[in-house]
Amino acid sequence: MEDAELQTTETSLGGRPDGHVVAVSGSVVDIAFPGKMLPPIGHAVEIQMDTGRTLTVEVQQHVDQTKIRGVAMQETAGLGGGMAAHDTGAPIRVPAGNAVLGRLLNVVGEPIDHGAPFGTDVPRLPIHRKAPKISEQKGSRDIFLTGIKTIDLLAPLVQGGKAAMFGGAGVGKTVLIMELIRSTVEHHSGISVFAGIGERSREGHELWQDLKNSGVLERTALVFGQMNEPPGARWRVGMSALTIAEYFRDTLEQNVLLLIDNVFRFVQAGSEVSGLLGRLPSRVGYQPTLSTEIAELQERIASVRNASVTSIQAVYVPADDFTDPAVAETFTHLDSSIVLSREMASQGLYPAIDPLASTSGLLDPSLVGAEHYDTAEEVRRLIEHYRELQEIISLLGMEELSAADRQAVGRARRLIRYLTQPFAVTAQFTGMQGVSVPLEQTLRDCRSIMRGDTDEIAESDFYMIGALDSAKQGAA
Repeated sequence: MEDAELQTTETSLGGRPDGHVVAVSGSVVDIAFPGKMLPPIGHAVEIQMDTGRTLTVEVQQHVDQTKIRGVAMQETAGLGGGMAAHDTGAPIRVPAGNAVLGRLLNVVGEPIDHGAPFGTDVPRLPIHRKAPKISEQKGSRDIFLTGIKTIDLLAPLVQGGKAAMFGGAGVGKTVLIMELIRSTVEHHSGISVFAGIGERSREGHELWQDLKNSGVLERTALVFGQMNEPPGARWRVGMSALTIAEYFRDTLEQNVLLLIDNVFRFVQAGSEVSGLLGRLPSRVGYQPTLSTEIAELQERIASVRNASVTSIQAVYVPADDFTDPAVAETFTHLDSSIVLSREMASQGLYPAIDPLASTSGLLDPSLVGAEHYDTAEEVRRLIEHYRELQEIISLLGMEELSAADRQAVGRARRLIRYLTQPFAVTAQFTGMQGVSVPLEQTLRDCRSIMRGDTDEIAESDFYMIGALDSAKQGAA
């Protein structure tokens, strides 16, 4: 990374032009720069409020030759016409490096954990940066092992790739994200950067406490733009977190896990901003720039040289409609798609990952090996056959099935329960110690169940266990 990117650059069109506020409409602020060159689109303009706080506005439009229109990153209460405004000469810049680990930041890089402010020696980077050139990117086909049986077996994550968890409200997306943070820090000794986009304040506080109690907070940076904040903050907080992750990747050459919760709220905030700026809505009322905005975020997540950014994202699915444009557009950028099932969640089968709908580009015999691929495909075939028979079972009962089908149903039900797993982050609620299962163990156990080695063990003994040995011990 060039040193120039770490320093505030003056605009080539006149340094730091002074201006003043001429209109305020919610989060949209009009600022005039009479007799001065206008700050470029994407630059940050700062307004010193009477209360002593600094309001940051990102330039979005040049209204005419003397006036810009921007979106505020903080609440505009108390902002009035005539207040002085100053172009910072650069986009919003956030602190990066080891100083941000263990800290909680907002969209403009200010600490919100009541800790000490960042010193002048901490490097700061602009949140708007280009994606790495294709020639600089390093394609990876290595598995990012999580210790979560269903993911490693059926939808393996790519080291340096992008994966997303799709699901409606209340199916376990945030819990899965929290477990992956803990798993990464403990097993990979890596850095995690968490972007909380449009989430509830309660969820942010719970995540902070859980990471602190589990001892992994010191290897994690958290950046929040919460549900009660203006749309500008929710729109740009993902960029702020990604910029921090890029510094660890490019400058410190460390592998980073970037977790985003929730991509749908990012799109939703962009839609709000688009409406505030007067743009005509497009499909299903979304902003016309939907595809571009998602691409700007996703294309910067890549592996370069000796380090990578691996991203795992939660995507809220409105009304469980997977054809929603925000959801469908996100699918196109992913290496792995993990679909969470409301039906499985209602049965208490956690993590509620649908084994048939979840996919990964890495699940290929030439990449993961024939043994892993064949086992995963056989697991899917068996569960699919069971689901085809469920309607017959509900209408006529198990007695009407052939002996072979009854055997297949029994093994499929054992497999489905075996793929449940207790998490460390939920131990305080469930009373069950979290477990991590190596991929090799998961493959052996699945083959054992499908061969019929465990037909004599009760189905209930497979529920919420780690390795298959636990079920055998429970049956003994």
